[in-house]
Amino acid sequence: MDLTIPSGMPAKKPASTAFGKRLVALRRARGLTQTQLARAMDSTQRAISYYETEAEIPSGAALIALAGVLRVSLDELLGLKAARLDRPDPHEQRLWRRFRRVASLPQRDQRAVIRLIHSLATSKRAA
Repeated sequence: MDLTIPSGMPAKKPASTAFGKRLVALRRARGLTQTQLARAMDSTQRAISYYETEAEIPSGAALIALAGVLRVSLDELLGLKAARLDRPDPHEQRLWRRFRRVASLPQRDQRAVIRLIHSLATSKRAA
């Protein structure tokens, strides 16, 4: 009797349901891993994996949480309506609108804003 534990990770199991395939596509379109999605909805990576590979339809509470984190309607999540995978993050939209306003500033002020952004981004990377 062999009681050794395999050293590698188990093979990835592809999505087998229409819901699972849609969930994988939405999650990837948002740039999230299963673990990140699970944390964002206060769940586990194992649950997300189950939703993607085996579950026909998760519970109502899970559907609501998934839709909220993935920024889609329940109709889009359930496939009743085509999902807009390119929907931007509202926070990013606000940042871009503000950044576009910089173009109306004088050249000198534009350079100052860019230097400030560069120094903040550099200091965050170093920290």
